[in-house]
Amino acid sequence: MNKTFTTPDLHGYYGDFGGAFIPEMLNQNVDQLQSTYLEIYNDPVFQKEYHALLKDYVGRPTPLFYAQRLSEKYGSDIYLKREDLCHTGAHKINNTVGQILLALRLGKRRIIAETGAGQHGVATATVCALKGLECIVYMGEKDIERQAPNVARMKMLGAKVIPATSGSKTLKDATNEAIRDWINNPVDTHYIIGSVVGPHPYPDMVAKFQSIISKEMRSQLNEITGSELPKRVIACVGGGSNAAGAFYHFLDEPSVEIVAVEAAGHGVQSGQSAATTQLGVPGILHGSKSIVMQTEDGQVVEPHSISAGLDYPGIGPMHANLFSSGRGKFLSATDEEALKSAFEVAKLEGIISALETAHAFAVLGDLALKPKEISVICLSGRGDKDLATYMNAMNEQ
Repeated sequence: MNKTFTTPDLHGYYGDFGGAFIPEMLNQNVDQLQSTYLEIYNDPVFQKEYHALLKDYVGRPTPLFYAQRLSEKYGSDIYLKREDLCHTGAHKINNTVGQILLALRLGKRRIIAETGAGQHGVATATVCALKGLECIVYMGEKDIERQAPNVARMKMLGAKVIPATSGSKTLKDATNEAIRDWINNPVDTHYIIGSVVGPHPYPDMVAKFQSIISKEMRSQLNEITGSELPKRVIACVGGGSNAAGAFYHFLDEPSVEIVAVEAAGHGVQSGQSAATTQLGVPGILHGSKSIVMQTEDGQVVEPHSISAGLDYPGIGPMHANLFSSGRGKFLSATDEEALKSAFEVAKLEGIISALETAHAFAVLGDLALKPKEISVICLSGRGDKDLATYMNAMNEQ
């Protein structure tokens, strides 16, 4: 049993969730990662190279911005952690920079990835171009259509984008295809998983690379307010990598409220939702035990969200533990609520956010915010990729 909310036990479990449930063909790859990732991560030479790229290539630290007009509307102090200002437009690059350096140390020259909203695919293609490695990105056929700008960016960066045409043709199915590829190419290939999902050590590894978000938050809050600790931290959650990064250095601080926002789609009980913690039960998905939307006989229920990055029927095991333990407060926002919040923030703060992040903004009215309380929202990505959806919404008004 892990002693903190951030660190899994030796078998990769956060409380009751985690582990590595994998086909025998992947044992060698996963064993290699499990036995080496902490040693590589903690190597001062690795850390120096990683942080140099975060500074000079990614553009960190990202600003912690006081959203004055949003704060005035809700009568409380609201800060935005501007991950949308990272190179490639989202937090995903924090993880891919770390994993590409890891892959090089393991002697891997071929990189595969899955992507939903396309931001992880772009971030993976970016670091592969930077380091001269082959890049294959699996993406649901439905997501390829609704995230066309990111598909074009990946191809321009030299990546091969392969559509997943089974199931709901979204993130879950892209992940299935990436795992199949890894099984067939176990020797020369590293799979850069984009979220805190998958077999151990991926949830811990991705969380560690994303934890730079909350590390910066603490020092920035201290500089601005005189205290490292806010009242609450809010982030959207699909698999949950931006949330893991935003929550990480606050999870063992009981005074800080942790608020995770899932995608309710057309409504939690509509049959077209991705509110995993409200609809799911413990199960195995993509290599780990977590909370999964599934039928009584264990078949995965197809999720729905207007945002491709939250359109996933599970949740990372770290987040499953935060939910089951009560450490995190899990809320949800519908497609309509997310769209409304995206337009509100655009008009109030001059920031067009990703649809995923818009779900986090959508719960501000549900939190009974008080004057002088500090809330930090992880603004995980920018909305360039979602302009077609936003334009459709404007045309329908």
